[in-house]
Amino acid sequence: MVQKKVTIQNKMGLHARPAALFVQTATKFKSDVFVEKDEHEVNGKSIMGVMMLAAELGSSLTLTVKGEDEKDALKALVELFNNKFNED
Repeated sequence: MVQKKVTIQNKMGLHARPAALFVQTATKFKSDVFVEKDEHEVNGKSIMGVMMLAAELGSSLTLTVKGEDEKDALKALVELFNNKFNED
């Protein structure tokens, strides 16, 4: 299991497009992906779950990845946040 705290940096937050991009990226990997915000954890491969977090600019999230390709999955997901989901 690997974990990483990330902060939403794109202006519009984790709205439909970046949430979809996150889920698409997560589903490329065999590992289980979870996203936590304010002690509420959702399945990172569920578009509805990710969108229900209502993560806005500045929100802090914890990504947890468990499985055989967990390190690669976490790296790819963190890269999305670092690149502001290619929005800004």
